Amino acid sequence: EPRPAPAASRGVISRGRCKGEGSLGEPDLLSELGRGAPPLHCCVLQMQTNEDLIGRLAASVCTELRLAPREVCQAAVQLFEKDMVSAWARSVLRPAEICGLLVGTSCGHWDIFSAWNVTLPDTPKPPPVPPTPPPPSAPTARLLFLTDLHWDQAYTPGSDPACKEPLCCRGGYWGEYSKCDLPLHTIENLLQHLARAPPFQLVYWTGDLPAHNVWQQSRADQLRALRTLTALLRKHLAPLPVYPAVGNHEAVPVNGFPPPYVQGNQSSAWLYHAMADAWQEWLPPPALETLRASGFYTLQLRPGLRLVSLNMNFCSEANFWLLINATDPAGQLQWLVGVLQAAEEQEEKVWSWNYYRIVNRFEGTIAAQFFGHTHVDEFEMFYDEETLSRPVSVAFVAPSVTTYISLNPGESSPQLRPGRVGLLTIRYSTDRGRAAAVSSTSQGITCRDKAPQDPCESQDGGQDWPCFQPPAEAVSWLLWACPWAMPAGRAG
Repeated sequence: EPRPAPAASRGVISRGRCKGEGSLGEPDLLSELGRGAPPLHCCVLQMQTNEDLIGRLAASVCTELRLAPREVCQAAVQLFEKDMVSAWARSVLRPAEICGLLVGTSCGHWDIFSAWNVTLPDTPKPPPVPPTPPPPSAPTARLLFLTDLHWDQAYTPGSDPACKEPLCCRGGYWGEYSKCDLPLHTIENLLQHLARAPPFQLVYWTGDLPAHNVWQQSRADQLRALRTLTALLRKHLAPLPVYPAVGNHEAVPVNGFPPPYVQGNQSSAWLYHAMADAWQEWLPPPALETLRASGFYTLQLRPGLRLVSLNMNFCSEANFWLLINATDPAGQLQWLVGVLQAAEEQEEKVWSWNYYRIVNRFEGTIAAQFFGHTHVDEFEMFYDEETLSRPVSVAFVAPSVTTYISLNPGESSPQLRPGRVGLLTIRYSTDRGRAAAVSSTSQGITCRDKAPQDPCESQDGGQDWPCFQPPAEAVSWLLWACPWAMPAGRAG
């Protein structure tokens, strides 16, 4: 049952703790706030329910703790405060749990996973079957895996990339090794090169379209990013089918994904409906229906193979709307169990984004998992719940297209064979005519500091830009890497 919300200003500050009855006015609170102890900040935040006052206090906390410059703190609080207070007021959590979520363990304790309660089917789990590699002659399909494009709509070539803000605006013509996202012409250049690469059969696109200037964004900005980048993929990759997933940066404010029972202007309907409209050429009507409702969907790729795209924002600790209730928002996990159970009965394989317990139960059904968000080219292993020693699944995490922070742009293209996902050799050129075989990483490449027509074309003097050119025999995890606009010796 929901717990009663505390009355406003029912505590007094004593030695960094909320204690007893009484009240403090705003001047006293701001004075106490300036003393700087994190538990004191938590206490001050716990005692308030007035939206304007909470906004001022939160901006002061952000500034006092040096989380960001004052202007960024104020803009971020203004963007977040209405939705945050709405979630706070409807929350079933105690004040200390809310404060633990917002500020950290010095203030209280909150565990997002403690309330999950997913019912697994009574059907016994099939005995594990060791995977059998297909014969070399088995047909293959190449998957293009794109994630974290992070288009910076305010990117200004030639500006100073060193700043105090979380994102700078914004560096060299093609990009910058710094706190920088990418200009649109760089993203389009990537897609142009991919269109000339050996053919792909399908595309995974795991979200995070807008830049990291989250304190400056509006719904109009996010919708412009969605429609512009969707149009670019359609222009350069058509007629390939593209299967998207929702990233945490698509919302305004960032990470703010209310459950479906939050209606009206604070709901995510503006985003999900825009996604369904933009992606209707890629997804069938049943998938568009659940996408419009809650941001997730499933579809059959071909007989025996099913795709599940989950809205992982419903399990994110950064999603403040989970303050209301973190127990399976939108019923997504229970829906996933039903999808996987039906797939198991029909002997379909599923590619999905999901949780450990479900992965363990349906290890014989899930062929692979594909993730974005971390910006890093890596993989994660899942092990059986009983011994934690037998691998049951693998999650492939693609490198980001954006350079944020100080990264090479990247994409991956695993080669798929019937019955398994095959990871083979990675090949890319560090110099034209010379290829190197590596394993799931990019090496240092130096590009000169100028703005060419194409960062991977020959420039004046006949010297090549040593950028990635996918050879015809290349398979799996092809890295598109060229640190543009970098002085010699700074590539990494």
